[in-house]
Amino acid sequence: MLTLILLGTVLALLIVLTVCGNVLVCLAVCTTRRLRCVTNCFIVSLAVTDLLLGALVLPFSALLEVRQGAWPLGAAFCNVYISLDVMLSTASILNLLAISMDRYLAVTAPLRYAALLRPARVGVALALIWLVSVCLSFVPIHMGWNTRDGTVQNVGAADADADAASAGTCKFDLNATYAVVDALFTFYLPLLAMCWSYCRVFRIARAQARRIVATRRAGGCSSTPAGHWGVLAVAVRENKATVTLAVVVGAFIVCWTPYFTYFTVMGLLQKDMRDTAYSVVLWLGYTNSALNPFLYAALNRDFRSAYGRLLHCPRLKPVQLDSNVGAGEERSWEDGPVTGLKHCFSRAGSVPGAMVMMQNLNGSDGPSLGNGNPLMMDTEVTDGNNTLRHL
Repeated sequence: MLTLILLGTVLALLIVLTVCGNVLVCLAVCTTRRLRCVTNCFIVSLAVTDLLLGALVLPFSALLEVRQGAWPLGAAFCNVYISLDVMLSTASILNLLAISMDRYLAVTAPLRYAALLRPARVGVALALIWLVSVCLSFVPIHMGWNTRDGTVQNVGAADADADAASAGTCKFDLNATYAVVDALFTFYLPLLAMCWSYCRVFRIARAQARRIVATRRAGGCSSTPAGHWGVLAVAVRENKATVTLAVVVGAFIVCWTPYFTYFTVMGLLQKDMRDTAYSVVLWLGYTNSALNPFLYAALNRDFRSAYGRLLHCPRLKPVQLDSNVGAGEERSWEDGPVTGLKHCFSRAGSVPGAMVMMQNLNGSDGPSLGNGNPLMMDTEVTDGNNTLRHL
């Protein structure tokens, strides 16, 4: 009994953290004008997906754990619960993939980013995410495509077996084809794409940082205090970008790799997934939904400022950066095309995107001069045949 109480308490805390963290992300975007932009649509979509997972799926998963596998809500609702679990977990992973692609475009094509990331295209991407998620969850599970004998899982077993213990279980049946296809499209391919895009993002930003350092040193700027801090700022941002990317990709790999490895192996061996190992890897995957608000939002300074206002936390409240911006005033954002949605612009200058010099990934600004104004850096951003130089 004590073990079950402790287990229930830990799972309840994880559910509350998942729900509250993702609600905070949605409130931050809704209540902060500067966060209502096209590039944050994927962040909000991820938060909504993880919020639905925490509210609609995790309580029933916790119920199964506390009742040690006994399912009191019937076979039909069991299949709905499993379908929601697969759909929302898949949508969460695909939203993470969309975020990585968004940041890849922001770095590789900064001058064309606003034109490429139109609201209509964002809407199509989000619709495609949900379409793929539904096609890999509700359709095969309710058509019996995931089972070894072709019948709908749980329902057939409950009708054929009069034993109450057998009828009160909720199992996720797998055949080899479904296990391989589902794992391939919901984890392995997105994982490869995320790793590739983030490696490209980091290599481009690191090369740009080194060019800036070399340019400043060649001009003799490093001998002045301002030049010294400028070079130091570039080095600090490069190191922070390395840590941030390692945390983002590492958390995704650590949380989901054990589950999909177990999922694929059990599907190929055609064995039931209902034991202690399955529970451990399943809840480890759920943990990623609780971490997402902190990994993809709290690392951004604008989100931290919004969190500070919502939670009335002085340490998270925004810091005054520009002397010509009064207290409480919002900085302006350039209107995006087609709709009233906007494109967020990096604080490093007027280049749209998720970051310039890893600006929005690490969520930090460079050191400031003594008068409170940010240290301005001479930066060139090249996009194909066009070059934008900004001081």
